[in-house]
Amino acid sequence: MTSCCENKSCELTAMRQSHSRVLWIVLAINATMFFAEGAAGLQAHSTSLLADALDMLGDSLVYGFSLFVLARSTQWQSVAALVKGGFMLAFGLGVLGEAGYKVFNPVLPGTEIMGMIGTLALAANLVCFFLLYRHRSDNLNMSSTWLCSRNDLIANVGVLLAAGGSHQFSSRWPDIIVGTLIAGLFLHSAFGVLRQSAQELRIIGKT
Repeated sequence: MTSCCENKSCELTAMRQSHSRVLWIVLAINATMFFAEGAAGLQAHSTSLLADALDMLGDSLVYGFSLFVLARSTQWQSVAALVKGGFMLAFGLGVLGEAGYKVFNPVLPGTEIMGMIGTLALAANLVCFFLLYRHRSDNLNMSSTWLCSRNDLIANVGVLLAAGGSHQFSSRWPDIIVGTLIAGLFLHSAFGVLRQSAQELRIIGKT
């Protein structure tokens, strides 16, 4: 009789359980940081901090979708990746709108809050990044999830640079510029995920 491990079902079950544990952890971290960064961004009038908070919210939704499709088919995983790309696209456009608003409504951001919360967010996302790193090549679902985590680190560094620049030059422009760059990163990644998931769905449709 063929054992479950010989037909790979044991390996698949173990991988899904491992994915589930990691995704629940990073979901909790991102949901917590969304509330922390969102409140701090509003208090500090910071475009880049609000952008990073929205990214945390988007990632929480992404991880939730990833958990939903863990035990489902490749087609479900491709659809979930398509939804993730849609969220990333929407948040990128939202951040661009926020940056444009700040250009015509000048407010100097609170750099101390930006620096403190930005550092906390960087530490949180480093934990998420290393938890997801070993699973980044397992499947499309985990690959797109890890990509979100990688983008978070870049955005966190950008927030800290914006805080330093705004403090150094007493200007709102570093915050606006970084917020715009974060939006560009969102949009680039969104188009990449949407393209890859659309290709996967076309391949599945032909089989």
